[in-house]
Amino acid sequence: MNRKKYVLGNLKMNLTQQSLRNLLEGVSSYIQNSPPPSSWQVGMAPVAIHLPLALPFQSSNFQLLAQNCAAYEKGAYTGEVSTEQLADLGVSGTIVGHSERREYFHENDIIIREKIKLALGNKLKVVYCCGENLAERKISIHEEVVGLQIRTAFSELTADHLENIIIAYEPVWAIGTGETATPQQAQEMHHFIRNTVADLFGKQVAQQIAILYGGSVKPDNAAELFAQPDVDGALVGGAALKSDSFNAIIQATH
Repeated sequence: MNRKKYVLGNLKMNLTQQSLRNLLEGVSSYIQNSPPPSSWQVGMAPVAIHLPLALPFQSSNFQLLAQNCAAYEKGAYTGEVSTEQLADLGVSGTIVGHSERREYFHENDIIIREKIKLALGNKLKVVYCCGENLAERKISIHEEVVGLQIRTAFSELTADHLENIIIAYEPVWAIGTGETATPQQAQEMHHFIRNTVADLFGKQVAQQIAILYGGSVKPDNAAELFAQPDVDGALVGGAALKSDSFNAIIQATH
């Protein structure tokens, strides 16, 4: 099964205009000179106010994503950015449901479901994040937690919608901590997620959907993670802030 695979950088609330420009120039130059295999796509999600600056770097093999979107179509929601506005700007898609949005901004899968529907309605690709925290992992309910997240967020979708969704599994205990799920742990959860999608939408849809790993992905562990049969790339955090480390992760696609 020749699934599409991805290396996506989530820059979070980091970088200035100049440091972002330096990063994008370094990554774009690397991709031009050493493109990833044809089945792989590279992308990056800068902070919202930097999206216009990053737009000129978008190309057939480099996608520009938003880090978040509003759960409302339009109206009096000060500080929010709608999916219509993101689509009008010209970005390829948006991250939805990142663990930091869940934890710090109290977003649940009902809110996230609305964001997914609005994004898909505006023809944006969705990177849907799911994952368990350390306490949930320790008492072995991680599959139950992630399964419920997916079933709730996808409850009003059809199989056709899944063509524009990428799932990013992010064990919360491994984000920004330096801890990483072992390749075996990542594979087990990705396999579980694929089976959950199969239960909801059928095996063919499940075999086509990309499931990325997100949790302290670095140049020295990327290749081993990418070698797992159900790991279709990475949602990269800290290592995406410098072109050398991000490019080294792109190199691992080979």
